[in-house]
Amino acid sequence: MSTILLVRHGQASFGAADYDDLSPTGHEQSRVLGAALAARGVTADVVVAGEMRRHAQTAAEVLAGAGWSADVTVDAGWNEFDHLQVLKVHDQPSTVEGESEKAAFQRWFEEATLRWTSGDHDEAYDESFATFSTRVEAAMTRLTDALPSRGTAVVLTSGGPVAWTCASLLADGAPARTDLWLRLNPVSVNTGTSTIVRGSRGTTLVSFNAHDHLAPDLITYR
Repeated sequence: MSTILLVRHGQASFGAADYDDLSPTGHEQSRVLGAALAARGVTADVVVAGEMRRHAQTAAEVLAGAGWSADVTVDAGWNEFDHLQVLKVHDQPSTVEGESEKAAFQRWFEEATLRWTSGDHDEAYDESFATFSTRVEAAMTRLTDALPSRGTAVVLTSGGPVAWTCASLLADGAPARTDLWLRLNPVSVNTGTSTIVRGSRGTTLVSFNAHDHLAPDLITYR
């Protein structure tokens, strides 16, 4: 049986000029995860990261925390969707009285991703949701093809690809998977880890978004 650990990157620099850079908290979350994996006796046979800077930074910190010397394979298929464009093409909703800035942003994000996933406005985006989901599935296929039958892979990616991979394993048919993706994606914790096993009975999701390695003050969602 082989094991795949899908890891969302550490906290990025939300609100900064360059989002694609881990915050100090994100660096710490990633080191803590690496140390926790090593303490559990996990050894990575394959380490894969998306090509974004926050993926590479997370990979470096996880390897340092775990004491692993594995090479990191970069696969752009594990990149996040362009959330900035998804937000840009969807007008920010009107402010609701008494609503916090965080809640307002979350509502905007959820409305914008719902529009993107509908498929009714694909011409407005550089990458449609259908194209995004297809490339994530292709990245998963490349990974499983390269993974030894009893090996362990650690994938440093983003919440969107993690949520789609998990939704694909839990739901049948595109509409059900998309609905589940919309539920899973917003709750993805930074350095949350989802575990997938592959054996004679196929590929199975055994846990989603585990983050027990994090102290309460290190739990972040964006």
